[in-house]
Amino acid sequence: MHLNPYGADAVLLAVNLVNRPATTPEELIEWCEQSAVESPLVRERRVTAADVDAVHIALEEWLRVVDAEDEQTRVDLVNAMLAKYTEHPRLTNHAGDGWHVHYRPDHVPVGRLVATLISTGTALHLAGRGITRLGRCATEGCGKVYADLSRTGRQRYCSPACANRDAVRRHRARTS
Repeated sequence: MHLNPYGADAVLLAVNLVNRPATTPEELIEWCEQSAVESPLVRERRVTAADVDAVHIALEEWLRVVDAEDEQTRVDLVNAMLAKYTEHPRLTNHAGDGWHVHYRPDHVPVGRLVATLISTGTALHLAGRGITRLGRCATEGCGKVYADLSRTGRQRYCSPACANRDAVRRHRARTS
């Protein structure tokens, strides 16, 4: 079975890279490996400072998607990223590992590869789960980004710790 590298893992990679930016090629490799997104492909390539810079640019574009104030703006921004970073979909079979769909050219720098994964994964995430399923943490002063993978689609916090902190704050406000 071939897992889809363009799905939820790619959106979570974007979340992780925004909330904890990679500042070196080694960190970019580590974050990709932790997110299980095309990590062998990243590990097999030389990752440079230019790749880190390219990922930062793509993440700035991605944050505009997260912060979009309405659905149409969000869709337009995702479509712009798809136009910039992806290629026509096509079937491929790397060294016999199984047929799957690629949205990128075969030989691109790691920065472009990550940008392709993020843009395609985001489009699939929003189309499959709901156009509102990206956001910023509701805890005052946090501002971290989350991708809502919940069953109900009502996530408002970046982590259980922030949700608990906000619940305690609200409880104290009611009881004082």
